[in-house]
Amino acid sequence: MAPGAAEIVDVETGIESMPLFTPIANREAQVMKMRAARMHGYREPLRIEEVPVPEPGPDEILLKVAAAGMCRSDYQLLDGYFKSPFPVEFPYIPGHEIAGRVAGLGSAVPATVSYAEGDMVVVNPSWGDGTCRQCREGNEQLCSGNGRWVGFGPPGGFAEYMAVEYRHAIRVSADAAKAPELLAPMTDAGMTPYRGMRKLRDAGKLGPARTVAVTGIGGLGSYAVQYAKLLGGGATVVALARTDSKLDVAKDNGADHGVNVKDKSTEVIQDELARLTGRRTIDAILDCVGSQASISMGFDLLGPEGALAAVGLMSDRVEHRQFPFVGTELSYLGSFWGNHLDLVEVLSLAEAGLVKHNVTKVQLDDINENLEALGRGDVVGRRVIVFE
Repeated sequence: MAPGAAEIVDVETGIESMPLFTPIANREAQVMKMRAARMHGYREPLRIEEVPVPEPGPDEILLKVAAAGMCRSDYQLLDGYFKSPFPVEFPYIPGHEIAGRVAGLGSAVPATVSYAEGDMVVVNPSWGDGTCRQCREGNEQLCSGNGRWVGFGPPGGFAEYMAVEYRHAIRVSADAAKAPELLAPMTDAGMTPYRGMRKLRDAGKLGPARTVAVTGIGGLGSYAVQYAKLLGGGATVVALARTDSKLDVAKDNGADHGVNVKDKSTEVIQDELARLTGRRTIDAILDCVGSQASISMGFDLLGPEGALAAVGLMSDRVEHRQFPFVGTELSYLGSFWGNHLDLVEVLSLAEAGLVKHNVTKVQLDDINENLEALGRGDVVGRRVIVFE
């Protein structure tokens, strides 16, 4: 995707204009318009356009988006990485990390839901069909039926309004609602590494006298080191990254040690680990990069019975030597996004003050340059588009 200046265009008239909004109460008298960043093709910059505000379906709520996190996977969507698994129809509105205020209710939303206009909710991004085994077990993000993922099919949150099924919205407290820019990233950057770290814990790979490492200190990794401390049971936490600035963030977020792995051999990294931890190997790794190089490096650093959980998706495939993998009984765990309970748990941890955020607020007009920065790996923490 080439960088480009955002345009503001009324798509019905083709005339450049400034946004004009009609109050919700007057929707029947006049079609409301909103600003949205839309894809018109792969490897093209998003265009800021004026389009009609979506009309919520019977079981949907209309959200006035307050904040939308920007993820590297948004860049990858534009770049064509998800073209086969998640094809979209153009023009399309991406954005999957969303917090917003209730602005309207569909006709079939049950009264027991008790939404009121202005309530702040976060959007659980995984929309399963509710009938397959995975959905019935609570893992809608793994739906084997007709699953959907907001921002990768259903229109996303890079817009001032969006519609979402009421069952995928989670209401937050009035205190949490004061900072929507901290809520939106929890739906992916905050939730995804939590699930991955929990898998390592449940596999028995964490605990006293063990070392857990986080590879890649970006949007996910800055949260991952915190979960390593919260769930690690006393394990030593090491951050592995390619810049000292990212290692500084990891240490600020609780990592015991940091190792800059850029252009270093496995042996040199092991020497550094030995100096810092007294051991040359690692027991568990949460990889937030997902590149061939990072996964291979991780396996080289694991000791016997070590486990690597991967949540990053930078490469299409990974490779590693078979005998060390089998001969030392290593484990490779895939971990995809998170489920409703994962999201509720991380929101609770954050509201309890147990999670630190590294968030930079940005504007919708600057979306393309921020996506380019994500693609280059220049972003530390999360950049979040704010609408209020």
